[in-house]
Amino acid sequence: MGTQRSARVLILCDFDGTVCSVDMGNEILNRFTGKGWEEIDRAYCADEIGSRVAYSQVAPLFKGTRSQMLEFVSDKEKLDPHFVGFYVYCREKGVDLKIVSDGLDFYIDAILKRYGLGEIEYFSNAVLFSDHDKMSIAFPQMNEKCEKCGTCKSNILTRYQPSYDMIVYIGDGHSDFCPAQKADLVFAKGILHKKCMEVGKSTIQYGNFQDVHQYFENHFFHGKSDEAVTTILT
Repeated sequence: MGTQRSARVLILCDFDGTVCSVDMGNEILNRFTGKGWEEIDRAYCADEIGSRVAYSQVAPLFKGTRSQMLEFVSDKEKLDPHFVGFYVYCREKGVDLKIVSDGLDFYIDAILKRYGLGEIEYFSNAVLFSDHDKMSIAFPQMNEKCEKCGTCKSNILTRYQPSYDMIVYIGDGHSDFCPAQKADLVFAKGILHKKCMEVGKSTIQYGNFQDVHQYFENHFFHGKSDEAVTTILT
């Protein structure tokens, strides 16, 4: 008799406004670019330009060193108070979790390490700091066929689909909308929840990771995880 394989579940989490309660990207832009970025942000929120174009336009406006920005991040960041507990729970249950972000790598890395979460794999845009308080932004996870996002979260989700029975997406913003359409189960708040409702995409509205944790406990692990996944997928 063969051994029954447990269902494979992957959680993909947005970072700004999700794992981190504060939108750290916006905070940094407000602090280190001045008012010049406000019109760029307006165009982005109105869906007139994508984040890749927005970042390219805003990069020359940054004035500050890496150390100054990291000090600012240390003062301003606020991890969702229930995220660490949820991550530990996922590890205990054999559920994989990765972070997908259209934000910037230097502050994501710093915040994760501050809370002992440096082992979590994350995908994001990359910042290169240079002399004279200048910086440039690269897009290692971009989709060359689409000019919208710096980090194509949909591509990342699609890449992992063959390896998992279920992909769960957790997010709150504009860049989360495309991957949410492809996920098997979506936890949404903010703009993401609103946009999913407009197109009839089913989501579970949440406030923080305590809500997500409770849902997993009630619906995934009340019995065998593979049975729970099968029930949700069908």
